[in-house]
Amino acid sequence: MHLEKLNLTNFKNYEEGQFRFSEQINCIVGPNGSGKTNLLDAIYFLSLSKSAFHNQDALSIEHEAPFFIVDGVFRNGAKTTQITVSLQRGQRKTILTDKKPYERVSEHIGKFPVVLVAPNDTDLVREHSEERRHFFDGVLSQLDSEYLRDYLAYQHVLKQRNGLLKIFAEQRYHDEDLLETYNEPLLQLALRIHERRKIFIADFLPIVQKHYAYLSDAREEVDIIYESEVGNEEFERDFRRNRQKDIQLQRTTKGVHKDDYVFEVNGVALKKFGSQGQQKTFVIALKLAQFEQLQAEKGLKPILLLDDIFDKLDDRRIGKLIELMEQQTFGQIFLTDARPERTQQLLNSVKAEVAYFRPEGSRA
Repeated sequence: MHLEKLNLTNFKNYEEGQFRFSEQINCIVGPNGSGKTNLLDAIYFLSLSKSAFHNQDALSIEHEAPFFIVDGVFRNGAKTTQITVSLQRGQRKTILTDKKPYERVSEHIGKFPVVLVAPNDTDLVREHSEERRHFFDGVLSQLDSEYLRDYLAYQHVLKQRNGLLKIFAEQRYHDEDLLETYNEPLLQLALRIHERRKIFIADFLPIVQKHYAYLSDAREEVDIIYESEVGNEEFERDFRRNRQKDIQLQRTTKGVHKDDYVFEVNGVALKKFGSQGQQKTFVIALKLAQFEQLQAEKGLKPILLLDDIFDKLDDRRIGKLIELMEQQTFGQIFLTDARPERTQQLLNSVKAEVAYFRPEGSRA
């Protein structure tokens, strides 16, 4: 599976852009600020119906433009599929497959798998639990449509329950029966999400460990510990007993939205004790494991987006990635670099078609 062509209208800094890509390696080169990362984000948007870098779709509309359109054609063997994502200010986003709308946007997720490796990936290690949940939920959503449905349903019920808690706090009363209409579905969804996350980490961890060992020459051992109070036997009882605190704080304080994933290297917390090199190696191992899991589940190689990696990685880790390219581990690759001569030198040994593009849409 690969992205054959892409047309942009009013997407970020692209008033117009037309691209026809190689099915192997595509290098997007040009000075910083010229739109290289925006082009990767357009591909990500086309694949997953959202930006990789922000949560508000309207931020992807070019300044003062009334709308954006991202239109592309994916090819899988002899079959082609046209995907069109558009948004007009003040309206809902529209996604079309071969010019026909999906019944639900969630139906699109996972059909055109993509993996992004970006400079801010170490935030997964350094920042709060929300970053780690977001990553693993994203991986699971591409892998498992049933998980995605449960996750979206959980977020919807959670938002409704939190709104009710706010009303209770403001009006200084609460209706136990009304609250229970939200408690029961939230608890059922939480248990299903927890079980799926637990099974996923058990399967995912050995793949991460394998890739980390490859990237680090097996110098350290890593672990991922899934932390969740939902698995405790008394969780349902504690959840209901917590209602007064929830009302006081006007939010649901227990549930899978509080889960975390602890990353360890040689038995200690990677966040506190890992070097920058160890943290970078770990997040690349995470992304390579994501790639392998998606390939195994979908039966095709995801599109791989590499944003500015040659500036952010040392020579040893770059060499390992180049080795994987030489071994044809990946399918279609898009990478950005502000220095085209460096990219040409690094990819000189890779036996694959390499196409170069300027951000404005012409081949370099």
